[in-house]
Amino acid sequence: MLKRHEILKLSFGGESHHNRHSQREKWGWFSPLLWSFLGMTAIVSFFFFFFFSSLSPPNPFLVLRPKLLGLQSVHDHDPIASPPKEKQRCNLFKGNWVKDVKGAATYTNWSCPTIPESKNCFKQGRKDSDFVNWRWKPDECELPRFDPMAFLHLLRGKKLAFIGDSVARNHMESLLCILSQVETPEDVYKDSEDRFRRWYFPKSEVTLMMLWTKFLVAGEERVLNGTGTGVFDLQFDKLDDGWTRHLPDIDYAIISNGHWFFRVLYLHEEDTKIGKCIYCSDPNITNYDPDFALKMAFRAALKYINNCKSCGKLVTFVRTFSPAHFENGVWNTGGYCNRTRPSSAKDINLESFDWKMREVQIEEIEKAKQEAEARRRFEVIDVTMAMMMRADGHPGEFWGNKWMKGYNDCVHWCLPGPIDAWNDLLMALITKEAAMDS
Repeated sequence: MLKRHEILKLSFGGESHHNRHSQREKWGWFSPLLWSFLGMTAIVSFFFFFFFSSLSPPNPFLVLRPKLLGLQSVHDHDPIASPPKEKQRCNLFKGNWVKDVKGAATYTNWSCPTIPESKNCFKQGRKDSDFVNWRWKPDECELPRFDPMAFLHLLRGKKLAFIGDSVARNHMESLLCILSQVETPEDVYKDSEDRFRRWYFPKSEVTLMMLWTKFLVAGEERVLNGTGTGVFDLQFDKLDDGWTRHLPDIDYAIISNGHWFFRVLYLHEEDTKIGKCIYCSDPNITNYDPDFALKMAFRAALKYINNCKSCGKLVTFVRTFSPAHFENGVWNTGGYCNRTRPSSAKDINLESFDWKMREVQIEEIEKAKQEAEARRRFEVIDVTMAMMMRADGHPGEFWGNKWMKGYNDCVHWCLPGPIDAWNDLLMALITKEAAMDS
């Protein structure tokens, strides 16, 4: 029998060299298996760690980062396609409308209490509903669906103004409907003509404003025998102060215009005619197309914004021209728009006047970017291509005006309808701007 000190000697490593050699021979066959087992354990543990991590709830605030909004190019997911430094930005404005089996609309004409009667096409009798089941799909990336909660979080405590004509108001009405699905807005201001509006979301302290202007610049209608003639004099060295006086209080401005330029206009600078007009028959004045006047108006407006010393960190978006779709006439000659499906990109006429209106806006926004002061930001919401495909999205005869029977609205857009995609684009761009500030 072993004595106690001999047992302790064996237990704590006091064995002889012979005993250690014998044990290595005894256990040597097990050593490779042991290391293999430990290696497999590490690999399996690594796999389970990442597998279960991916099942954890996402951080809701990560939606504020542009990368997670899906705005990167499809090539970003393919490491073989190109090295990181050669990644291309996705063009959100070049694409097609695709059928959305889930339904593209985030609200209905019943769930939005603020839809005006003239845009509530279903209430006014429109029977076909397929036009609301298409979403805008850029060619090289996914445009995420609008997230109203995330949008209100992005704009907390800020003011967003739509500056322009009734189509600009149509845009605001779309955004108002989407946001009202998560928070009820308060109607805090309306002028006597219902052209200037202000809505307030009390929980998120977000303000939406509509600042109505026909031409962006000062314009005065000629009156004959007490009656308006429909002929305007435009003053390009003076801005319409109906919107400019609000600029210092605004964080985001969405400027658009165009449809009021399709009429007889006389163009002035420094209180004198500059020898140019639109649609006039005066032989002593050079006649130009509407895109010329639109170009001058946007140049004056963007220059004013760029030089605004009290406008803080104002971010300005130019929303490009939204086309009308009258067929066989215009609004007052029996023109109509009764299509029920979108067309495709291959059907777009890049020689059309709609495209010319869009091009002058793009030129002026690019010029404004180049001349921008350090704190001033300019971006474009280029909707023209997308909306040239959506002749099916207008109210047409379903706009509820009892006093103008026989006239069709092929300028504005049904709510819900394709105009809601403008806010998908708006959210993507505002998210990018917010990321630049973070």
